[in-house]
Amino acid sequence: MPVGVIGLGDIAQKAYLPVLTALPGLDLRLMTRDRAKLDRIADTHRIAQRYTDLGELIDSGIRAAFVHAATDQHVPITTALLEAGIDVYVDKPLDYHLAGARKLVELAEREGRSLMVGFNRRHAPGYVMAKERPRDLIVLQKNREGLPEAARTLVFDDFIHVVDSLLFLVPGEVEHVDVRSRVRDGLVEHVVLTLAGDGFTALGIMNRLSGSTEEILEVSGGDSKRAVHNLAEVIDHRGQPTVRRRGDWVPVARQRGIEQVVTGFLDAVRSGKVLSARDALYTHELCERIVNELETQAR
Repeated sequence: MPVGVIGLGDIAQKAYLPVLTALPGLDLRLMTRDRAKLDRIADTHRIAQRYTDLGELIDSGIRAAFVHAATDQHVPITTALLEAGIDVYVDKPLDYHLAGARKLVELAEREGRSLMVGFNRRHAPGYVMAKERPRDLIVLQKNREGLPEAARTLVFDDFIHVVDSLLFLVPGEVEHVDVRSRVRDGLVEHVVLTLAGDGFTALGIMNRLSGSTEEILEVSGGDSKRAVHNLAEVIDHRGQPTVRRRGDWVPVARQRGIEQVVTGFLDAVRSGKVLSARDALYTHELCERIVNELETQAR
């Protein structure tokens, strides 16, 4: 099956190409405007078909595409692909603004094509396991060291993973949303999101001055707790804690859900199943609301 990969930055190189090049039955075709980078990466993976022009890649007959280009290029690239009848997987976010994300989702629906957003945590084994447990209280922290940032890019580039993971894990309809933050000199130092509904509360926390890079999920209810540390270690608490660690030979891409989300998308393309991005659009809607709250609080 002919598949295009558009954009060859760090995420494409570290997370996606190792998975895609190991899958059988794919005819990979790489595209980036930087010819030297294109040749270097294609040589590394022994990929013959190389393009610096999107139109030429589309004309080559690809059935599906992975878009890993810069976020501000997602809308024009994905629009061209969808209008050409190509199913598309896009790195999060679809766009830095809700209007752009909504445009792509509605276009995919009109064209009858799949549009999938790279929310890999929905497929990460540790987070899937967390969904098996009672979830009266959910706390997810995704912290960084020395990285305060403007609200829009912080939320749509990074905090969006926290937002989407909470929406994946909550056991019911969200009825209440609250946002708290600390913003200095126009840069967000921390943000705390509260989602609540019938019988549950979910907290999403990001501290960009935490002194540590970490991701910790805790779900609790029924007098028990399950914690997931950095997507790799699962700890169950009910009296004496029990720890399950990622096996030595389990690939990082599988631990982080990259392998599963990629194969899920490609299986849908092969079978003709159309994947909707409506659920992902709700995540973008909530992120836009959070940005507006942060910018208001900064005034």
